[in-house]
Amino acid sequence: MVDVVISGIGMVPPGEYWDLSLRSLAAKAILAALKDAPTLKPDAMYIGNFLGSTLSRQANLGALLTDNVGLGGIEGLTIEAAEASAAGAFRLAYLAIQSGFVQTALVVGVEKFTDVVGNRAESAVAEALDYDYENISGLTVTGAAALLMQRYLHEYQVPRESFGAFACLAQGNAAANPYAYFRKPLKMEAYRVAPMVCDPLNLHDAAPMLDGAAALILTCADRIKEKPDLPLVKVTGSAVAVDALSLHDRPDPLAFHAAAESLNSACHQAGMMPGDADFFELTDSFSIYAALTLEAVGLAPRGQACRMAEAGEFARAGRIPVSTLGGMKGRGNPLGAGGAYQLAEAVLQLRGQAGDGQVKDARRALVQSLGGPAGTGVTHVLERV
Repeated sequence: MVDVVISGIGMVPPGEYWDLSLRSLAAKAILAALKDAPTLKPDAMYIGNFLGSTLSRQANLGALLTDNVGLGGIEGLTIEAAEASAAGAFRLAYLAIQSGFVQTALVVGVEKFTDVVGNRAESAVAEALDYDYENISGLTVTGAAALLMQRYLHEYQVPRESFGAFACLAQGNAAANPYAYFRKPLKMEAYRVAPMVCDPLNLHDAAPMLDGAAALILTCADRIKEKPDLPLVKVTGSAVAVDALSLHDRPDPLAFHAAAESLNSACHQAGMMPGDADFFELTDSFSIYAALTLEAVGLAPRGQACRMAEAGEFARAGRIPVSTLGGMKGRGNPLGAGGAYQLAEAVLQLRGQAGDGQVKDARRALVQSLGGPAGTGVTHVLERV
């Protein structure tokens, strides 16, 4: 087996980039990653994007982005898995290097959400759902999350305000992240009085959908000829799992099977149990997703994730820190690019470069991206060498 390491990362702070095109946004992240690994030239580029064709009217990103940054002639392919697109691109890069056909790969996740506004944007994101049975009847991703949260409240009889622990945790962690959209901690009082966006979800239960781009460079460990100034970060586990796309086709909608199966498979490859990780970068685009993910992978008993969050068990100094640099709630949710941010932030933690957001003695990370309400789950295990 080839040892695959992450040798470079680059990120653009998520935001509303009205003056930048999709290609320009991607270029900023790509060039930053190339600068972070100046001795390596990629053989291939794998692009994670969800809505380029719909919102930016731009497909064939492999040709567009490679040429735009002066890498014309290398392989370039786009991977779409809704919000897990960039994580899927990372997995393909990992497999390409493992195969021996690619020695160095560049992964970029890019999303240009603000190219349109209003109902058209909401309808585009709903493409993550089943069109024939959910989307066509008016269900949105926010509506799907609200249905899951309502079912959770009914099933486990927890106070709705308990979900505020996840919003406050994420936004508090984001205060230490210079790339985060929200840099001010959220108080529980503000959570309680926030307006509803889709009952029982309030404004702070949903991460803001933004533009963004993040990039990573993967290579074979034996191509790192000199001892690096920073610790190497190795990919020791990688897995994808899928579930029924429609919520009504799942025997138990509150069981995120794709999250559990992909994480268990990645952990098995890495020779570890989920609880052995030093931190967990999960999908918290909605607070209910954070709770259901933790319960699905066995880091919280069913119905107990909110109470554990309230007790501080998922805080940066807790039993298993989550969303250590703010997650999607604090950093912002750049949709198909989100997985690249999660992986790059994990690299910062493992390198010891997370500043005031550093997890003490971090050596092993779980990173998981979900497409839609866990229709697709992509999990990676990263380790400091």
